Amino acid sequence: MSPAMPVSPAYKPDPRFAALGPEFADPVRPAEFPRAELRFRNDRAAATVGLETLSDDEWRAHFARFESLPDNQAEPLAMRYHGHQFRVYNPDLGDGRGFLFAQLREAGSGRLLDLGTKGSGPTPYSRTADGRLTLKGGVREVLATAMLEALGVPTSRTFSLIETGEDLQRPDEPSPTRSGVLTRLSHSHIRFGTFQRHAYFNLPQNIERLIDHVIENYYPALAGVEGAARAPALLAEVAKAAATMTARWMAAGFVHGVLNTDNMNITGESFDYGPYRFLPRNDPNFVAAYFDQNGLYAFGRQPEAVLWNLQQLAGALSLVSETEPLVEALNGFSGAYRAALRAAMLNRLGLVSRGEEADIVLVNLAFRTLAEAGEVVRWEPFFFDWFGGAASERRALDGPRKRLYEGEQALGFRAALRNFETERPERLTDPYFAREDPEELLYDEIEAIWAPIAETDDWSAFNAKLAAIERARAAWRLD
Repeated sequence: MSPAMPVSPAYKPDPRFAALGPEFADPVRPAEFPRAELRFRNDRAAATVGLETLSDDEWRAHFARFESLPDNQAEPLAMRYHGHQFRVYNPDLGDGRGFLFAQLREAGSGRLLDLGTKGSGPTPYSRTADGRLTLKGGVREVLATAMLEALGVPTSRTFSLIETGEDLQRPDEPSPTRSGVLTRLSHSHIRFGTFQRHAYFNLPQNIERLIDHVIENYYPALAGVEGAARAPALLAEVAKAAATMTARWMAAGFVHGVLNTDNMNITGESFDYGPYRFLPRNDPNFVAAYFDQNGLYAFGRQPEAVLWNLQQLAGALSLVSETEPLVEALNGFSGAYRAALRAAMLNRLGLVSRGEEADIVLVNLAFRTLAEAGEVVRWEPFFFDWFGGAASERRALDGPRKRLYEGEQALGFRAALRNFETERPERLTDPYFAREDPEELLYDEIEAIWAPIAETDDWSAFNAKLAAIERARAAWRLD
C-alpha cells in the first residue's frame, strides 16, 4: 500500500470479524494474476465508503492484488460455514473462491460494510476447484446487482470487476473462457450456514459468540436483550429482514436460482448471483437454474424456500435456546412477508398505502392482471405502464400494451388504482416515462451483451446497459 494513497475523509476502517478468532475463518493468500485489466469500478458505491479517490493503479493494487487497505484487516480471511444445498446438508463448504477483504463504515448511516471477493484464488475450502471466477460470471453479477438496486431490492453491490488474464475450463460454457476477480460491497457475509457449522460440531459457545457479534454489529437495538432470549430475538429480526428481501424479489420478478442456506445472510441482502433470472412473464413455476429440475427454487416457491432456510438457522440456534421461543420467532415470517409484499408492490407501482385491506385488494388485482394477460405481457413493462397509478392510465392506454389492459381483471385493477394517491408524483415528469418500454434484464439480452466481449473484446454494450440501468434507477427512485 502506498502511504500517499488519497484516502477520503469518508473512509472509516473498522475490521470486526477477525476478533471472533481462528474458529470462524482462515487467513489466506490471494492468487497472483498475470493481468489486472480494470473492467468495472463502482465509484458511486466507492464514495459511500471513502474509496472513490483511488487512482486506477491504486484500485488494481487493492482489488486485483488485494494489498491491505489503510488500518484495515491485515490479511484476507476465508470464512468458515456449512450449509444445505438443495436441502442436502454439506459440511464441506466455506469460502472456496473468495474471502473477506476489509470492513468499513458507510458514510451517513454508519453501517458496518464488508468488502468480499469472488474468484480471488483457492482456499482450504476450494476442494478440487481452482478458486477462480469466469469473466462472464463477473459480468452477469455486475448487471444483476445494478438492476436489483435500481428496482429497490436489498442487494450486495458489485464494487469492482478486474480481468485477470487466465484461461479457465468450465463444463457449462465454451472453454477455455476468460477469468476475472470480483469484489462486492455488502452489509454482511455472515450466513445462516455460519451458525450451522458450529451447530454441526456441537459448539454452543461459538454460536453464542456469533450471536453476540451479530447483535453488536448489525442489530444493536437488541443489545439490552439478555441470556437465553437473545437467540430468538435475533432470529425474529433476521426473519423480518429475510421477509423484506424476499418480497422485494417477488415484486421485481427476480429468481435467485440457488437459495441454499450458505447463500442467505443475516442482514437480509441477497448476494452471490449465479444462475439468476428476471421473469420474462408472470410464471410461478419459472426456474433460473437448469439443474433445478424439480423447481425447488422456482419463482413462486421462493418464500417457502426462505422460510425453510430460516428453520435451519433456528435449528442451529436451538443449541443455545429453548424451542418454543424460536418457533414463535419463525411464526412471524409469514405476516412480515405479507406486509412486505404489499409494501413492495405499492413501491413498484409508485402509490401511497390506503391501509391493509385496500392494499391487499389492489395487489391481488395486479397479480391477476398479470396472469390474465398471459405470456404476452412482460413483467417489467406492466409496472412501467402503471407506475404512478391512475395518473399513468392515459400513458398506459396509449402505449403498445393497451389491449392487454381490457380484460376483466385489468378493468378491476384500473378501477382500484383510482382510489390510490401517487407517491412523489413529480417522478412521472422524468423523460424516462415518455418511453414505450422500460429497462429490462432478460436472459437473451445478457447473452447479447456478453457476445461482443467474448468475440472482439467490445465492452460498449455492457457499458451502455449499465448507463441505461442507472438512468432507470434515477427515474424510479425506489426505496
